Amino acid sequence: MIQRYVSKVSGPLLDRIDIHIEVPAVEYKELRGGAAAEGSVEIRERVLAARKRQHERFGEAAERTKGSGKAASRRVFANAQMNTQQIRAFCVLGTDAERMLERAMQQQGLSARAHDRILKVARTIADLEGAENVEVKHIAEAIQYRTLDRSYWA
Repeated sequence: MIQRYVSKVSGPLLDRIDIHIEVPAVEYKELRGGAAAEGSVEIRERVLAARKRQHERFGEAAERTKGSGKAASRRVFANAQMNTQQIRAFCVLGTDAERMLERAMQQQGLSARAHDRILKVARTIADLEGAENVEVKHIAEAIQYRTLDRSYWA
């Protein structure tokens, strides 16, 4: 039944979605457990801080291009709006992160569009964490958010 439903969604269409994961049912013990999860207020603060970082990043980039004589590009407010040039500038990877992304691309047969989506999501994960650079753990998490890319396609 799942296969029939997913087959209705074309690969190129699914490729345009940044994050797609399966969410398993929550176990009863977890629902009743006393472990405190991160609250909405804390999550909101992290998101606002990440958005502020993005706003500053893209505002500074716009200021640099304004004075350089380069043609003004469209205004970018969030990582999801980055073009290829901005991805290359703001998603610089270390050797280990580069190797991990390359391996995922080859093993999972991901497209160029999926590559860019992974980098944008990894940049956002790093921003939510308050990290200056995109690290291996951010790439790994972003790759995991592409689980539907090959799960049901055969």
